[in-house]
Amino acid sequence: MPKPPSAQRLFIGGPAGRLEAILELPAEQEPVGSAVICHPHPQHGGTMHNKVAHTLARAFVRLGYATLRFNFRGTEQSEGEYDRGIGELDDALAAIQWMREKYPGSRLWLAGFSFGAAIAVKTAVSTEVDGLISVAPAIARFATGLDSQPRCPWLIIQGDQDELVDVDETVTWFDSLEPGPELLIIPDAEHFFHGRLIDLREAVADFVTELASR
Repeated sequence: MPKPPSAQRLFIGGPAGRLEAILELPAEQEPVGSAVICHPHPQHGGTMHNKVAHTLARAFVRLGYATLRFNFRGTEQSEGEYDRGIGELDDALAAIQWMREKYPGSRLWLAGFSFGAAIAVKTAVSTEVDGLISVAPAIARFATGLDSQPRCPWLIIQGDQDELVDVDETVTWFDSLEPGPELLIIPDAEHFFHGRLIDLREAVADFVTELASR
């Protein structure tokens, strides 16, 4: 039986104080790259322990990536206060910088869910990453008015039964992007992908694997 990934709880420096984080490493191999995961809305119970955020992390770890989940400012043991998506962008940039310093020169992916997906999109506009995964992105509430869009390989995943982020809203936004990312709509999946987390994990793994093979 293969060994499970190792997980290290730690704190990284953030612009509003230290940020609580978990670094997961693949077992018995050097990481092939790195990934940073952004969690859903902290004022609605979202943390780095959210099941979708955990599923995103597990997808990358299974592919051999060092993966960092972190709590935005004011969440659990992270210092600072919620900042309406503004300071959270700086938190994500700090997490990316930490991973770049720890794994210099490695391929770096960014992924997020809901509020975290919107922050990840804004972050990928602000700094260069090698790939982006946006799951149920709450763009209309937290990432409107972008001057540009991410230019990296990019996958948007949306459930067609999402009760919080309307699928038609996501499709309309997707259609406005040029050149557009890839869009995957998972049937019968609601916002938190109950019963569909394995499908979500495999969709992420397929996209990352395909790009790695090019």
